[in-house]
Amino acid sequence: MPRILFIGDIVGKPGRTIVRERLPALRSELDIDVVIANAENAASGKGITGALAKELAQAGVDRMTLGDHVWDQRGFDGEIDSLDFICRPWNLPGGVPGRSWVSIGLSGGGTLGIATFLGRQFMKVTAGNLFEQIEAVFDVAGVDYWFIEVHAETTSEKVAAGWLLDGRALAVVGTHTHIPTADGRVLPGGTAYLTDAGMTGPYASVLGREVEPVIGALRDGMPRRFPVARQDVRLCGCLIDFDAATGKATAIERVEVGE
Repeated sequence: MPRILFIGDIVGKPGRTIVRERLPALRSELDIDVVIANAENAASGKGITGALAKELAQAGVDRMTLGDHVWDQRGFDGEIDSLDFICRPWNLPGGVPGRSWVSIGLSGGGTLGIATFLGRQFMKVTAGNLFEQIEAVFDVAGVDYWFIEVHAETTSEKVAAGWLLDGRALAVVGTHTHIPTADGRVLPGGTAYLTDAGMTGPYASVLGREVEPVIGALRDGMPRRFPVARQDVRLCGCLIDFDAATGKATAIERVEVGE
């Protein structure tokens, strides 16, 4: 029975470090076939670079997704096409660089497709309506199972996407808020669902950033730098089991590993 580990938003050096230090043992201990991670905050908490993407790949991350911070690191738009293991959001405007989806062959046979879609509520990036585009993944030839990530601020968009794709996608997992949710379940049609996988990074923080500058900015509205925090680092995500014969998920559980 194949097993997928999805790692929630990797934040800065602390997030990269715990992935590098803990993932190899986790792969063995949990008998994981495929590791997917959202890596859009890997570079100082905003964006990613080609070098850091390769570092995470060497640590054992098979495929990576990105979100609304996809272009935050200067020059990454010129690197992304050379990284065949990483995809930017599917519903970005046409003509932007990068792959809208990636895939990986499973050891027991079959191909897993991976795509991420941006929500529209409270997001500052231009993206198409995910509910008009998300079902297009099923028109892609040569993919047997789909892992769909919904990178969105609101829980309602994520839950709605889960129900829309129930019975067709292997899994629908949310990211972006950096707060893990406790609603992981297999929906009636056999789709594994979780509203938010949480953050892989420092939890003694405000969404991965040092506490005091964030509180200060919320008090007086003045601009400040928000350095990535360093304490209470955890690797968070979820583990999904599925039946390759039916393409249905059989279990989903949260994963949270400390230093």
